[in-house]
Amino acid sequence: MSPDLSPYLQIFRSRRISTILLLGFSSGLPLALTGGTLQAWMAVAGVDLRTIGIFALAGLPYTLKFLWSPLMDRFVPPGLARLGRRRGWIALTQIGLMAGIAAMGLNSPATAPWLMGSLAVLVAFSSASQDIVIDAYRTDVLREKERGVGAAVFVMGYRSAMLVSGAVALVLSDRIGWQNTYLLMAVLMTIGVLSSLAGPEPEAGVSPPGSLREAVGGPLRDFFSRRAAGVLLLLIVLYKLGDAYAGTMTTAFLIRGVGFTATDVGTINKGLGLASLIIGAMFGGTLMVRLGLYRSLLLFGLLQAVSNLSFMVLAWTGKSYPVMIFAVAFENLCGGMGTAAFVSLLMSLCNRRYSATQYALLSSLSALGRTVIAPSSGFLVEFIGWAPFFFITTLAALPGIGMLWRLRAEIASLKHDTE
Repeated sequence: MSPDLSPYLQIFRSRRISTILLLGFSSGLPLALTGGTLQAWMAVAGVDLRTIGIFALAGLPYTLKFLWSPLMDRFVPPGLARLGRRRGWIALTQIGLMAGIAAMGLNSPATAPWLMGSLAVLVAFSSASQDIVIDAYRTDVLREKERGVGAAVFVMGYRSAMLVSGAVALVLSDRIGWQNTYLLMAVLMTIGVLSSLAGPEPEAGVSPPGSLREAVGGPLRDFFSRRAAGVLLLLIVLYKLGDAYAGTMTTAFLIRGVGFTATDVGTINKGLGLASLIIGAMFGGTLMVRLGLYRSLLLFGLLQAVSNLSFMVLAWTGKSYPVMIFAVAFENLCGGMGTAAFVSLLMSLCNRRYSATQYALLSSLSALGRTVIAPSSGFLVEFIGWAPFFFITTLAALPGIGMLWRLRAEIASLKHDTE
């Protein structure tokens, strides 16, 4: 075996990495079942549009999950102590997901819409809770050199599961019916249950918070006790801002801006984009083994910014399939690399004692910039046009890169064994 390749191969052979891949699949599977796939079922079943719109509230637990994350830091699920604090919660939430998804499959949104709505909220709550503890487990179990690859394989598992519960589920519904499709999705959750039962425990034993009060306040005190804590929070808000800002209008641009069909967008932007995102995450995660966290964040952040300019070129050239394919592939490839590095950063900032709460808070904060700035995108396009808009999204990425440069010493010194 080549000495240059052995570190990479050893990481991919790790039991920790294979467990994270399967848990990524388990994490991504429920999302569409309470979102787009459920909306499709309701539309086919003839449910009125007002009810379909109200069902969007089922996704609220994903936004509010940081509120109950301290409970998952503080307590070990009763009866599952042998699995440890993290794997015990993972198994419990997955069993809840199996039961909830199966119950949705045994009902119908046409005949019992409010019961279905309650079940959708239950599934979303279980799914958000699973996300909390899987993020914490990934943070706790991965070694420092494994963080980039771990983030990449998680993204691969997550996106693959979204494809299964989204596009594949829609195709299956025409062949075996909606109820059988949901029952099949419940069965697929056994992948996650088996991976949580077989997964390794973190190598370093960490005591949970001694009280619920510590579980709530300790994560904040711990984070703000470090040097440059406020600037680090600003970096989390800004790092993916340009990439996210461009992403809010990409589909509309391809259809209305340059005249591609919905089929073009579905096959190229969604299909090729997904493949490119996964390849980018895997390549970026692997490259991080050699580059380290800071250099990866800097390089991948610059590539993310530059990739938005490919859509500016497409706006100039007009409807061109080669340019569209390049723009979609390049932007998603760079976005996947940036995601691998960014998730690694979030993991490295967490104290294992409070990783469930800290990761939930940091990941929610990372979405803040996108949430605040996204509504302005349509107004900006109407005011200045598509090409200047994508140029501005590139400029929006520069403050994050500048913040990263300012924090280079702090980030270079981050270790996974923060206690």
